[in-house]
Amino acid sequence: MHQVIQLLSKVAQRHAPSRMLSFDLVHVFKTMQMMSDKKKVSRSSLMQELELGEGSIKTLVKHLKMHGLVENSNAGMWLTNKGDTLYTKLHASVPREMDIAKCSVALGKFNHAVLLKDMAYNIKSGIEQRDAAIKAGAVGATTLICKNERLVLPGTGEDLMRNDQKIHSLIMKELSPEQNDVIIIGSSQNKKIAEMAAKSAALYTIEDHAKH
Repeated sequence: MHQVIQLLSKVAQRHAPSRMLSFDLVHVFKTMQMMSDKKKVSRSSLMQELELGEGSIKTLVKHLKMHGLVENSNAGMWLTNKGDTLYTKLHASVPREMDIAKCSVALGKFNHAVLLKDMAYNIKSGIEQRDAAIKAGAVGATTLICKNERLVLPGTGEDLMRNDQKIHSLIMKELSPEQNDVIIIGSSQNKKIAEMAAKSAALYTIEDHAKH
C-alpha cells in the first residue's frame, strides 16, 4: 500500500515551474473511483463532481497520464490496466461508503461515512482524522472502531451509538465493518465536502500507516 500512496501522491505534486495545484490526493482518488465505477468519464463530469475548474481538471488528467494511470479520447477518460490495478489495491482498503443522517456521532447537515479495513491499530485518538477532515473543509469528523460488533471511540471503548440503534444497524448493514475496521464520518454543510473530507481523513490514515 505504501507504493500505491506514494504514486498517487506524485500525481498530486506540483511540477516546477507550474503554478500551485488546486487539487490533492483525495481528488486523484475520487477521479480514479469515478473511472472505475463508470468506465469512462468526461471532463465536465469531473469538474462537476470535484468542483474544480477546467484548467485544474486538465492538469489533473495530464498528471494521471504522465504516470500511465489513465488514457483519454474524445469519448472521455478511462483507467489503464496500471491504473485499474492501482485503484483495486486502494479500493481493498476503502471498500465501502455511505451518507448517514444527523445523529449523536455525526452532527453536520450532511455526513459521509467511509470504511477503512483493519486500520484500528493506526488510530490514536481520532483527532488526527478530524484535523485532516477539517483541512479538507469539513466542520468536523468522527472516528469509530469496530470492536465486538460495536462501534466505539478510539482509546475509550465508549459506545456513543447505544442511543442511535437505527443508525448503528444501518451502518453495520451497509458498511459491514469487521473487528478492527475503522469508520470515519466527515460532517459539513455541503454534501460533497462531507464526502471528500471523510475520504481525505481515510487517505491520511493510510498514508500515515505507510510512513511507519
